[in-house]
Amino acid sequence: MSAEAADREAATSSRPCTPPQTCWFEFLLEESLLEKHLRKPCPDPAPVQLIVQFLEQASKPSVNEQNQVQPPPDNKRNRILKLLALKVAAHLKWDLDILEKSLSVPVLNMLLNELLCISKVPPGTKHVDMDLATLPPTTAMAVLLYNRWAIRTIVQSSFPVKQAKPGPPQLSVMNQMQQEKELTENILKVLKEQAADSILVLEAALKLNKDLYVHTMRTLDLLAMEPGMVNGETESSAAGLKVKTEEMQCQVCYDLGAAYFQQGSTNSAVYENAREKFFRTKELIAEIGSLSLHCTIDEKRLAGYCQACDVLVPSSDSTSQQLTPYSQVHICLRSGNYQEVIQIFIEDNLTLSLPVQFRQSVLRELFKKAQQGNEALDEICFKVCACNTVRDILEGRTISVQFNQLFLRPNKEKIDFLLEVCSRSVNLEKASESLKGNMAAFLKNVCLGLEDLQYVFMISSHELFITLLKDEERKLLVDQMRKRSPRVNLCIKPVTSFYDIPASASVNIGQLEHQLILSVDPWRIRQILIELHGMTSERQFWTVSNKWEVPSVYSGVILGIKDNLTRDLVYILMAKGLHCSTVKDFSHAKQLFAACLELVTEFSPKLRQVMLNEMLLLDIHTHEAGTGQAGERPPSDLISRVRGYLEMRLPDIPLRQVIAEECVAFMLNWRENEYLTLQVPAFLLQSNPYVKLGQLLAATCKELPGPKESRRTAKDLWEVVVQICSVSSQHKRGNDGRVSLIKQRESTLGIMYRSELLSFIKKLREPLVLTIILSLFVKLHNVREDVVNDITAEHISIWPSSIPNLQSVDFEAVAITVKELVRYTLSINPNNHSWLIIQADIYFATNQYSAALHYYLQAGAVCSDFFNKAVPPDVYTDQVIKRMIKCCSLLNCHTQVAILCQFLREIDYKTAFKSLQEQNSHDAMDSYYDYIWDVTILEYLTYLHHKRGETDKRQIAIKAIGQTELNASNPEEVLQLAAQRRKKKFLQAMAKLYF
Repeated sequence: MSAEAADREAATSSRPCTPPQTCWFEFLLEESLLEKHLRKPCPDPAPVQLIVQFLEQASKPSVNEQNQVQPPPDNKRNRILKLLALKVAAHLKWDLDILEKSLSVPVLNMLLNELLCISKVPPGTKHVDMDLATLPPTTAMAVLLYNRWAIRTIVQSSFPVKQAKPGPPQLSVMNQMQQEKELTENILKVLKEQAADSILVLEAALKLNKDLYVHTMRTLDLLAMEPGMVNGETESSAAGLKVKTEEMQCQVCYDLGAAYFQQGSTNSAVYENAREKFFRTKELIAEIGSLSLHCTIDEKRLAGYCQACDVLVPSSDSTSQQLTPYSQVHICLRSGNYQEVIQIFIEDNLTLSLPVQFRQSVLRELFKKAQQGNEALDEICFKVCACNTVRDILEGRTISVQFNQLFLRPNKEKIDFLLEVCSRSVNLEKASESLKGNMAAFLKNVCLGLEDLQYVFMISSHELFITLLKDEERKLLVDQMRKRSPRVNLCIKPVTSFYDIPASASVNIGQLEHQLILSVDPWRIRQILIELHGMTSERQFWTVSNKWEVPSVYSGVILGIKDNLTRDLVYILMAKGLHCSTVKDFSHAKQLFAACLELVTEFSPKLRQVMLNEMLLLDIHTHEAGTGQAGERPPSDLISRVRGYLEMRLPDIPLRQVIAEECVAFMLNWRENEYLTLQVPAFLLQSNPYVKLGQLLAATCKELPGPKESRRTAKDLWEVVVQICSVSSQHKRGNDGRVSLIKQRESTLGIMYRSELLSFIKKLREPLVLTIILSLFVKLHNVREDVVNDITAEHISIWPSSIPNLQSVDFEAVAITVKELVRYTLSINPNNHSWLIIQADIYFATNQYSAALHYYLQAGAVCSDFFNKAVPPDVYTDQVIKRMIKCCSLLNCHTQVAILCQFLREIDYKTAFKSLQEQNSHDAMDSYYDYIWDVTILEYLTYLHHKRGETDKRQIAIKAIGQTELNASNPEEVLQLAAQRRKKKFLQAMAKLYF
């Protein structure tokens, strides 16, 4: 080696291995060190990052001397950058799995288009018109790569994508993401238009019977040389990396199968094509083996596709042996051949091939069909459930609740089938001892749970039972069953009345109590209680479950019933009915209440009225949860029953407060204001505080359109609420003689407690009533002397502006109530702009400026179709705009402050200019200049940037001021239209930041 060469090598080796992060691509470009970089064990940056950076640099637009943006120049540097990107992809062996995972659609589209260009594919030529067999191997491979990527991208775009968690709102980043999203959508649109052509190209590729070649780093270097130096090498069959025909066809078959499968959702006939391609892929994988360089198929995903195709498109071969159990079950369910499903499940108990979750899903589907009125499926449900239960037993799991429920009334057919399933599910010669033990324990437990000895002997005499249990165990079990005290079964004639249901034979008390807890059938509940009381007279069975709760106003009357059976039955029926009503199971609640009403009518008029009241409340809840949600008015008889309850004057009837609340709320929600204001008896106003409150609210609603002087009831309502929100103080003299305040509590002078008032309000849904209550509490909050920022509300002017004794009002409780009411009203209607403004004012008053802006913007958005229309001036008043300005100012978004100053009826130039002078702004600053329509503010900006020497920003301001639509000579309509358009875009940009 010469001294000069040695010096060069030493200089090269002494260079840093990792170039500075800011110019690494320039380093690789100038030093031609790409191959050396890629050979590193863990190159940093990674190869895919190199592709992105090379293509970004090569596609950067240029700016000419007149500051006009030009397309990227076709110079030597850009050509080298594109070549380097292709060489990196060649280093990755053009593996689409790696490239798609790491590169965005626009970048990969650019890369593959460069591959087509360098592979001599004529631009503008349709690929479907090209004969792949006559093309050079590398050119044909480039065409295949592009069309494979096209249909893979279409398939991938049809999958749901989990949205990434957004970071802090930054306008520049959001704009970049939006641009990339739009570019991706445009590319996808083109790819979908060309999808049919891409599929034809790939189908044609399957007919090729020659090996293809893909570009390597060497062939790309040769292509980059002068044409005279290549000597045709890249077009020969030996240039590049060899891809065998089988490898190419395997990849193409898989991609075509995925494309056909995706199209099958709209055209089921295409599933046949998908099935053919997937099964051909499996065959090719078997031929190629798992060591292929160019064929990387996700075999688990392929197996899933094949299984799905088996279900969707069964094989034309009629022999079921070739179908998977999944396919067989699916075909049987579709055709209604449920007996075959049962046979498959019994056979699967031996093979254990079907997952338990799949078997349970089949049972759920059958249950659903049975509940829809198909009574013929009840027997099928039991049989499938029995098969699943035996499978659970064999695998050591517990018996499901569903099986216990379906086996409550055993008969000969059910036991015969259960024994058949057990016998066919166990291979006694091969079964393990633990499996035999599980089955034996199951059969013993079934015997112990049976009431009829005939059924016990059916099981104990069966061959399987005799094989699994020893003689001593069988004799012990049979003797135990014979020693049971026999009971006469009186269930001979049909049941005609509630009291005619006879008791059945005795079973274990614990089992009966378990059934009692689970059952919601009133007839079954009575039968169980009769049996339990026949076994023991010492127990109080209404205490079996601590979940059975009856209101204290009722429990005293019910527990005073002398007959123990009747007492237990009434208590349990009412407790279960109330629970069903709470969980909105209204049908069962109605059955339980109806049975309880029938029972108590014969001996207790007091309890009869209690049940009528509870059934009224149940009917109110049923209507409100059903047709009432759609706005359908309640039937007239329900309104009459509510009136009857409110006017009821029966002495000694225990009443629940919640029923009165619900009745008054029901009348207000359905605008029965005429009755509440004019027809309510006078004694009700004195005796029922909810009726009094409802009457004041209804009267205020009626008087609202009238003159302020006529709103006497508004003043009465104000005084009632002020009294409810007042506090009473207790004082105590200490040992030192000083008097100290020891306690404050809710006032007992009001017609109800504040918590009761809040509970009542949360039962209301009528917007006008809620608005009136909310405005009252807002006014009460504003009356406080130390309130700096008032909260605004609709109809706030109807309330008095002062309170004689401010110290008596618990303003802390009032503030909490306002927040709770706003939260509740927005849950009823989140698009009410008046309520949204109140929420925004609350956040503003508590210095939560970002949240306040969110709700101010939301209030404007809901009443302007997301700012596509002008926001009404009564929504964005000057006060609201000024508060938005203050929020932006305190958030250091000073450019937003200047823009909002234009929204005022008289533009606040002083505030705008002062905010623009701030240099520490957290918003996008000059990016917002396009939203300014006031020429004076733009001129000030131009002056300000000139003064600071900010040439670029000055040019942006000059460009904004030079728009023709802002010319002062324009007609007023043009200027207003320009202002409105900028308002819309600005508010939409703000909404994206704060929503």
